[in-house]
Amino acid sequence: MTTVVISQPMYYPWVGFMAQMAFADVLIWLDDAQFSKGSFTNRVQVRHGQTTKWMTIPLVRGASFPRIMDLGLPGEELFLAHRALLSQSLRVRPYRQQALKLFDETMVPGSVVGRLIASAEIPGERWGILPARRMRSSAMGVEGTSWNRVLSLVQAVGGTRYVTGHGAAAYLCHEAFEAASIGVEYMVYDPVPWDQGDAFFTPYVANLDLYSSVDPSVALQHLRPATVGWREHLRRLECR
Repeated sequence: MTTVVISQPMYYPWVGFMAQMAFADVLIWLDDAQFSKGSFTNRVQVRHGQTTKWMTIPLVRGASFPRIMDLGLPGEELFLAHRALLSQSLRVRPYRQQALKLFDETMVPGSVVGRLIASAEIPGERWGILPARRMRSSAMGVEGTSWNRVLSLVQAVGGTRYVTGHGAAAYLCHEAFEAASIGVEYMVYDPVPWDQGDAFFTPYVANLDLYSSVDPSVALQHLRPATVGWREHLRRLECR
């Protein structure tokens, strides 16, 4: 079995995506997808007292509908501000300095997409869940749109199992994957809470929140990766 995970790059993606990464034998970054305003591509929440605050990479003026891979890199002062925000957000965490050092490592030169990918891959590597096979869709020469392209990308790397997030239920043709002998499974998000310093807890924050809070050797226990088959996932949606 070869499990494939496909995702648009995101800025320090939340632990739910990191749990999804833990299943992957092959991780494909959909870097040539069109950027969607309001998505998690260029922003993520961080803890801020008893609430949360957005940490956002603003768009540099350019194409009206840019691909993620074409997003321009803002000035470095923005990322210094993000570092300061993280330092304040994580101030009571036992591994705060390690998290800030990781932030520095993800500031790779050249492009926004490089930093987005690094913000997922470097924590994943530290937690032992980063797959050896990783690629960008822009370099694969696979054409198509919507679920047809997803299916073709999975086939291009010899995938036999596709693990995806909940949003895919709105557009995937599950029967087409089944006809191609590829199983589709959906994530079951159930992270184990970690100490965020007070009674208020949310998992919907940057992965650095968990990184700063627990030793890397126990991070997977908090991610608690789990999936369910596509038929069961659709049944659960109908029962809501």
